[in-house]
Amino acid sequence: MAGPTTAERGARQQESSGPPRARRFGPPRLRAIIIIAVALVLLAGGSVWLLYGSNWTRVEDVSVTGTDVLTPAQVREAADVPVGDPLVSVDTGAVEARLRRKLPRIDEVAVERSWPHGIGLKVTERTPVLLVRKGGKYVEVDDEGVRFATVSKAPKGVPALELDPARSGSAAASLRRFDEDRLVREAVRVAGRLPAAVARDTRLVKVRSYDDISLELSGDRTVAWGSGEQGVHKARALTALMKATPKAAHFDVSVPTAPASSAS
Repeated sequence: MAGPTTAERGARQQESSGPPRARRFGPPRLRAIIIIAVALVLLAGGSVWLLYGSNWTRVEDVSVTGTDVLTPAQVREAADVPVGDPLVSVDTGAVEARLRRKLPRIDEVAVERSWPHGIGLKVTERTPVLLVRKGGKYVEVDDEGVRFATVSKAPKGVPALELDPARSGSAAASLRRFDEDRLVREAVRVAGRLPAAVARDTRLVKVRSYDDISLELSGDRTVAWGSGEQGVHKARALTALMKATPKAAHFDVSVPTAPASSAS
């Protein structure tokens, strides 16, 4: 029996070396793809409607937690959350910015969505560590030196800050180098380093210059602290000095390696 001719072999080689034939989807598979595509489109459209067009996910409640001096009503008013708008469209960053701008007492704030109808405002208020007298009122200063509120009544247990910078000598030179805000921060740093027992008894933190900060305690006692530097060592020296000389009226820890006390 004769084999294939040269022309037949060439034709077969051309067929085998050509591109593979594309598969054709049959009607059942094509229908399935169309059904899935339509379902995805409907699902996406339904999700958009649910988030933006439905009444099921609109803002109805604004809750506030973490307040102490502020009231929840004050926080809600300052936040100005658009009640009735779609929950997903609320700009939480803008709400946070409004709260910080309108209520300086707020130190930290978190604005969170609470599905399906709520916005939660979690605030942390600043805590005063010193008070600056201003007329008949008091300006509260926090542990970062931020003056954040003016109140008519002094909070209990918060010492007053007296800025009494000297205008001559080395103190004047210090004042030219360190402005008032820097001196306030130094006073805050001193207040933050006081031993707990001393802090409770402190009535006044007096600043004359960067290197001349003193304390007035209950019982007509005073403490020469010096600058805000070496606060930990000064606190330890003061604690030891008060234990060793409990009846002393004046304590000097401006040089913590050589503390001193006296009767007056």
